[in-house]
Amino acid sequence: MKHVIRPGSADISDDADVVVPWWSFTKTLIAATALTMVRDGQLALDDALPGESFTLRQLLQHRAGLADYGSVTAYHAAVAAGEDAWPVDQLLHSVSALHAGIEPGHFAYSNVGYLLVREHLERVSGLGLDALIRHRLLEPFGVVGPRIANQRSDLADVRMGNAQSYDPRWVYHGLAVGTLRDAAMLLHRLMTTDLLPAGLRDEMCHGIAVGDPGAGRPWQHAAYGLGVMAGTTTSNLRVVGHTGGGPGSGIAVYHCPEHAQATVAVFATDGAAGNIEADAFKLGLQR
Repeated sequence: MKHVIRPGSADISDDADVVVPWWSFTKTLIAATALTMVRDGQLALDDALPGESFTLRQLLQHRAGLADYGSVTAYHAAVAAGEDAWPVDQLLHSVSALHAGIEPGHFAYSNVGYLLVREHLERVSGLGLDALIRHRLLEPFGVVGPRIANQRSDLADVRMGNAQSYDPRWVYHGLAVGTLRDAAMLLHRLMTTDLLPAGLRDEMCHGIAVGDPGAGRPWQHAAYGLGVMAGTTTSNLRVVGHTGGGPGSGIAVYHCPEHAQATVAVFATDGAAGNIEADAFKLGLQR
Protein backbone atom coordinates (compact mmCIF):
# COMPACT_ATOMS: atom_id res chain seq x y z
CA MET A 1 0.00 0.00 0.00
CA LYS A 2 1.38 3.41 -0.92
CA HIS A 3 0.73 7.00 -1.87
CA VAL A 4 3.28 9.27 -3.54
CA ILE A 5 2.93 13.02 -4.05
CA ARG A 6 5.33 14.48 -6.59
CA PRO A 7 4.55 18.09 -7.61
CA GLY A 8 4.12 18.40 -11.36
CA SER A 9 3.22 14.73 -11.76
CA ALA A 10 0.15 12.63 -11.07
CA ASP A 11 0.01 11.03 -7.63
CA ILE A 12 0.86 7.33 -7.45
CA SER A 13 -1.53 5.28 -5.34
CA ASP A 14 -2.16 1.71 -4.27
CA ASP A 15 -4.93 1.20 -1.69
CA ALA A 16 -4.22 4.76 -0.58
CA ASP A 17 -7.76 5.35 0.69
CA VAL A 18 -7.85 2.44 3.14
CA VAL A 19 -7.75 3.62 6.77
CA VAL A 20 -4.65 2.33 8.58
CA PRO A 21 -2.94 2.95 11.94
CA TRP A 22 -0.30 5.63 11.73
CA TRP A 23 1.55 4.37 14.82
CA SER A 24 4.51 6.66 15.58
CA PHE A 25 3.84 8.99 12.66
CA THR A 26 1.42 10.35 15.26
CA LYS A 27 4.49 11.84 16.97
CA THR A 28 5.00 14.12 13.96
CA LEU A 29 1.42 15.35 14.30
CA ILE A 30 1.90 15.94 18.03
CA ALA A 31 5.16 17.83 17.47
CA ALA A 32 3.70 19.95 14.66
CA THR A 33 0.72 20.80 16.86
CA ALA A 34 3.06 21.78 19.70
CA LEU A 35 5.05 23.99 17.34
CA THR A 36 1.91 25.88 16.28
CA MET A 37 1.43 26.64 19.97
CA VAL A 38 5.06 27.80 20.18
CA ARG A 39 4.37 29.97 17.11
CA ASP A 40 1.41 31.54 18.91
CA GLY A 41 3.30 32.15 22.15
CA GLN A 42 1.37 29.57 24.17
CA LEU A 43 4.41 27.33 24.71
CA ALA A 44 8.18 27.77 24.76
CA LEU A 45 10.52 25.06 23.53
CA ASP A 46 13.18 25.70 26.15
CA ASP A 47 11.09 26.22 29.27
CA ALA A 48 10.97 23.32 31.71
CA LEU A 49 7.59 21.66 32.07
CA PRO A 50 5.86 22.43 35.39
CA GLY A 51 7.50 20.44 38.17
CA GLU A 52 10.05 18.85 35.82
CA SER A 53 13.69 19.43 34.92
CA PHE A 54 13.30 18.75 31.19
CA THR A 55 12.01 21.01 28.44
CA LEU A 56 9.51 20.57 25.64
CA ARG A 57 12.40 20.55 23.16
CA GLN A 58 14.11 17.70 25.01
CA LEU A 59 10.88 15.69 25.08
CA LEU A 60 10.28 16.18 21.36
CA GLN A 61 13.89 15.16 20.63
CA HIS A 62 13.80 12.08 22.93
CA ARG A 63 16.59 13.64 25.02
CA ALA A 64 14.78 14.22 28.32
CA GLY A 65 16.38 11.27 30.12
CA LEU A 66 13.24 9.12 30.06
CA ALA A 67 13.01 5.38 29.52
CA ASP A 68 10.42 3.66 27.34
CA TYR A 69 7.82 1.02 28.08
CA GLY A 70 9.04 -0.98 25.09
CA SER A 71 11.49 -2.70 27.43
CA VAL A 72 8.80 -3.71 29.95
CA THR A 73 8.09 -7.43 29.51
CA ALA A 74 4.70 -7.25 31.22
CA TYR A 75 3.59 -4.57 28.77
CA HIS A 76 4.24 -6.79 25.75
CA ALA A 77 2.60 -9.77 27.46
CA ALA A 78 -0.54 -7.77 28.20
CA VAL A 79 -0.76 -6.46 24.63
CA ALA A 80 -0.27 -9.96 23.20
CA ALA A 81 -3.00 -11.29 25.50
CA GLY A 82 -5.47 -8.72 24.18
CA GLU A 83 -5.89 -7.07 27.57
CA ASP A 84 -7.24 -3.56 28.11
CA ALA A 85 -4.58 -0.87 28.33
CA TRP A 86 -3.27 -0.10 31.80
CA PRO A 87 -4.19 3.15 33.55
CA VAL A 88 -1.56 5.82 32.90
CA ASP A 89 -0.36 5.76 36.52
CA GLN A 90 0.31 2.02 36.28
CA LEU A 91 2.20 2.49 33.03
CA LEU A 92 4.36 5.26 34.49
CA HIS A 93 5.07 3.17 37.59
CA SER A 94 6.20 0.26 35.39
CA VAL A 95 8.99 2.37 33.87
CA SER A 96 9.88 4.60 36.83
CA ALA A 97 12.86 2.51 37.91
CA LEU A 98 14.28 2.54 34.37
CA HIS A 99 14.76 6.31 34.07
CA ALA A 100 17.92 6.24 36.20
CA GLY A 101 19.72 4.41 33.40
CA ILE A 102 19.05 7.17 30.86
CA GLU A 103 21.31 10.22 30.78
CA PRO A 104 19.48 13.50 30.04
CA GLY A 105 20.72 15.07 26.82
CA HIS A 106 21.45 11.70 25.22
CA PHE A 107 19.06 10.22 22.67
CA ALA A 108 16.74 7.57 24.10
CA TYR A 109 13.55 6.93 22.15
CA SER A 110 10.69 7.28 24.61
CA ASN A 111 6.96 6.92 24.07
CA VAL A 112 6.65 7.98 27.70
CA GLY A 113 8.14 11.34 26.74
CA TYR A 114 5.48 11.85 24.10
CA LEU A 115 2.79 10.88 26.60
CA LEU A 116 4.06 13.77 28.74
CA VAL A 117 3.99 16.06 25.70
CA ARG A 118 0.39 15.05 25.04
CA GLU A 119 -0.62 15.74 28.63
CA HIS A 120 1.16 19.12 28.56
CA LEU A 121 -0.57 20.20 25.33
CA GLU A 122 -3.96 19.11 26.64
CA ARG A 123 -3.39 20.92 29.94
CA VAL A 124 -2.33 24.20 28.29
CA SER A 125 -4.98 24.17 25.56
CA GLY A 126 -7.89 22.74 27.54
CA LEU A 127 -8.60 20.42 24.60
CA GLY A 128 -8.22 16.68 24.12
CA LEU A 129 -5.57 15.54 21.65
CA ASP A 130 -8.04 14.72 18.86
CA ALA A 131 -9.71 18.14 19.00
CA LEU A 132 -6.37 19.93 19.36
CA ILE A 133 -4.76 18.27 16.33
CA ARG A 134 -7.93 18.79 14.32
CA HIS A 135 -8.07 22.50 15.17
CA ARG A 136 -4.38 23.31 14.75
CA LEU A 137 -3.24 20.94 12.00
CA LEU A 138 -5.92 19.05 10.11
CA GLU A 139 -8.41 21.86 9.46
CA PRO A 140 -5.77 24.41 8.34
CA PHE A 141 -4.51 21.84 5.83
CA GLY A 142 -7.99 20.83 4.67
CA VAL A 143 -7.38 17.22 5.70
CA VAL A 144 -10.31 16.19 7.87
CA GLY A 145 -10.36 12.37 7.77
CA PRO A 146 -7.65 11.38 10.29
CA ARG A 147 -8.60 10.95 13.93
CA ILE A 148 -7.22 9.73 17.24
CA ALA A 149 -8.50 6.25 18.12
CA ASN A 150 -9.55 6.16 21.77
CA GLN A 151 -11.25 2.75 22.08
CA ARG A 152 -11.34 -0.61 20.33
CA SER A 153 -14.48 0.27 18.36
CA ASP A 154 -12.58 3.18 16.77
CA LEU A 155 -10.50 0.57 14.92
CA ALA A 156 -13.49 -1.27 13.42
CA ASP A 157 -12.87 0.22 9.96
CA VAL A 158 -9.06 0.23 10.24
CA ARG A 159 -6.78 -2.28 8.53
CA MET A 160 -4.93 -3.70 11.53
CA GLY A 161 -3.37 -6.86 10.09
CA ASN A 162 -3.55 -9.60 12.70
CA ALA A 163 -4.21 -7.14 15.56
CA GLN A 164 -7.91 -6.51 14.98
CA SER A 165 -8.78 -6.69 18.71
CA TYR A 166 -6.04 -4.20 19.72
CA ASP A 167 -6.80 -1.55 22.35
CA PRO A 168 -5.44 1.72 20.88
CA ARG A 169 -4.95 3.16 24.36
CA TRP A 170 -1.79 1.03 24.57
CA VAL A 171 -0.27 3.82 22.45
CA TYR A 172 -0.14 6.23 25.35
CA HIS A 173 0.75 9.34 23.37
CA GLY A 174 -2.22 8.69 21.07
CA LEU A 175 -2.79 6.59 17.96
CA ALA A 176 -3.82 8.48 14.83
CA VAL A 177 -5.58 6.52 12.11
CA GLY A 178 -6.19 7.64 8.55
CA THR A 179 -5.44 6.93 4.91
CA LEU A 180 -2.03 6.94 3.29
CA ARG A 181 -3.28 9.70 1.00
CA ASP A 182 -3.98 11.88 4.03
CA ALA A 183 -0.70 10.96 5.75
CA ALA A 184 1.31 11.99 2.69
CA MET A 185 -0.74 15.15 2.20
CA LEU A 186 -0.32 16.23 5.82
CA LEU A 187 3.45 15.84 5.78
CA HIS A 188 3.74 17.42 2.33
CA ARG A 189 1.79 20.50 3.38
CA LEU A 190 3.65 20.71 6.68
CA MET A 191 6.95 20.79 4.80
CA THR A 192 5.95 23.02 1.86
CA THR A 193 3.53 25.62 3.26
CA ASP A 194 3.79 28.38 5.84
CA LEU A 195 1.73 26.87 8.68
CA LEU A 196 4.98 26.99 10.65
CA PRO A 197 7.36 29.93 10.21
CA ALA A 198 10.41 28.87 8.20
CA GLY A 199 12.72 29.13 11.20
CA LEU A 200 10.51 26.94 13.35
CA ARG A 201 10.12 24.37 10.59
CA ASP A 202 13.90 24.34 10.17
CA GLU A 203 14.26 23.62 13.88
CA MET A 204 11.77 20.77 13.54
CA CYS A 205 13.73 19.23 10.66
CA HIS A 206 17.21 19.76 12.09
CA GLY A 207 18.13 16.31 13.28
CA ILE A 208 20.75 15.43 15.86
CA ALA A 209 22.58 12.18 15.15
CA VAL A 210 21.22 9.16 17.00
CA GLY A 211 23.94 6.63 16.23
CA ASP A 212 23.21 3.15 14.94
CA PRO A 213 19.63 3.00 13.59
CA GLY A 214 19.54 -0.77 14.04
CA ALA A 215 20.10 -3.82 11.88
CA GLY A 216 18.40 -3.84 8.51
CA ARG A 217 17.54 -0.14 8.51
CA PRO A 218 18.42 1.70 5.25
CA TRP A 219 20.02 4.76 6.86
CA GLN A 220 23.48 6.13 6.12
CA HIS A 221 23.09 8.93 8.67
CA ALA A 222 20.18 8.69 11.11
CA ALA A 223 19.09 11.69 13.16
CA TYR A 224 16.06 12.93 15.08
CA GLY A 225 14.62 16.45 15.13
CA LEU A 226 11.44 17.68 16.78
CA GLY A 227 9.04 14.81 16.21
CA VAL A 228 10.68 13.73 12.96
CA MET A 229 13.24 11.20 11.88
CA ALA A 230 15.69 12.91 9.54
CA GLY A 231 18.93 12.16 7.77
CA THR A 232 20.37 10.48 4.72
CA THR A 233 19.46 7.06 3.40
CA THR A 234 21.87 4.46 2.09
CA SER A 235 20.90 5.68 -1.40
CA ASN A 236 22.00 9.25 -0.48
CA LEU A 237 18.43 10.54 -0.33
CA ARG A 238 17.80 13.22 2.29
CA VAL A 239 14.51 12.58 4.05
CA VAL A 240 12.41 13.87 6.92
CA GLY A 241 9.33 12.16 8.33
CA HIS A 242 8.64 9.20 10.59
CA THR A 243 8.48 5.42 10.67
CA GLY A 244 6.01 3.67 12.93
CA GLY A 245 5.04 0.17 13.87
CA GLY A 246 2.86 -1.84 16.20
CA PRO A 247 1.23 -5.25 16.41
CA GLY A 248 0.52 -6.48 12.91
CA SER A 249 1.68 -3.57 10.77
CA GLY A 250 4.07 -0.72 10.05
CA ILE A 251 4.14 2.61 8.24
CA ALA A 252 6.73 5.02 6.83
CA VAL A 253 5.87 8.60 5.81
CA TYR A 254 8.70 10.73 4.43
CA HIS A 255 9.31 13.98 2.56
CA CYS A 256 12.27 14.31 0.21
CA PRO A 257 13.17 18.03 0.20
CA GLU A 258 16.01 17.76 -2.31
CA HIS A 259 14.37 15.29 -4.69
CA ALA A 260 11.42 16.89 -6.49
CA GLN A 261 9.77 17.71 -3.12
CA ALA A 262 8.26 14.22 -3.21
CA THR A 263 6.35 12.89 -0.21
CA VAL A 264 5.80 9.16 0.23
CA ALA A 265 3.61 7.07 2.54
CA VAL A 266 3.95 3.26 2.63
CA PHE A 267 2.10 0.75 4.82
CA ALA A 268 2.47 -3.02 5.19
CA THR A 269 1.11 -5.72 7.45
CA ASP A 270 3.75 -7.83 9.19
CA GLY A 271 6.58 -6.00 7.43
CA ALA A 272 9.92 -5.21 9.10
CA ALA A 273 10.54 -1.50 9.65
CA GLY A 274 13.66 -1.54 7.49
CA ASN A 275 11.82 -3.09 4.56
CA ILE A 276 8.97 -0.58 4.78
CA GLU A 277 11.47 2.28 4.94
CA ALA A 278 13.39 0.86 1.98
CA ASP A 279 10.19 0.73 -0.08
CA ALA A 280 9.39 4.33 0.83
CA PHE A 281 12.88 5.60 0.04
CA LYS A 282 12.90 3.78 -3.31
CA LEU A 283 9.63 5.49 -4.25
CA GLY A 284 11.09 8.82 -3.16
CA LEU A 285 13.97 8.42 -5.60
CA GLN A 286 11.76 7.73 -8.59
CA ARG A 287 10.91 10.56 -10.97
